[in-house]
Amino acid sequence: MSQPSVVHSTFVLERSFPVSPERVFQAFADPAQKRRWSIDGGHHTVDYFEPDFRVGGLERFGIRLGPDTPVAGLACTNSTTYLDIVPNRRIAFAAAMAIAGNCISASLATVELLPTATGTDLIFTHQAAFFEGADGPQMREAGWNTLLDNLVAELAR
Repeated sequence: MSQPSVVHSTFVLERSFPVSPERVFQAFADPAQKRRWSIDGGHHTVDYFEPDFRVGGLERFGIRLGPDTPVAGLACTNSTTYLDIVPNRRIAFAAAMAIAGNCISASLATVELLPTATGTDLIFTHQAAFFEGADGPQMREAGWNTLLDNLVAELAR
C-alpha cells in the first residue's frame, strides 16, 4: 500500500483569561484587535488583511513568510469562512491555507468561551487535513499556541 497523501490531525488548546467572555470575543470580532494579535508581528510581511466577521463572512489574509522559515519569501494565504458565531460564547470557522498558490491544508476550528468566577476559559479545537507540502500538525499547533499567547498580550492592552 502506498503512503497516504493527506495527514489528518486534531488538537485542543485551552487558556484562561482574567477578563470577561465579552472582552475575549471582542478581540476576535474587532478588525483592529484581530489584526494585532493574529496577523501583525512575527517575522513576516503582511500583504493584506480583509476581515469579515459574520456568519457566512469570508476573512482573508496574505503574508510573505519570514527568513526564519524553510520557505522564506513565499506568499502564504488564508481564507476563513465563519460558520457559526454566538456572541460571547462560540466561534466556528473553516479555513484553507496555501503557500505559493498551492493549498496545503483545510481545517475546521471552534473557539468556545466559558465564563468563570475569575474571567474566561477558552477552548480551541482544531481539526485539519494537511496536504503535500503542508506545515504539518505540529507546526500548526505551535502556530496556534503562539497566536493564543499573542491574544494574552492583546487582552492586557
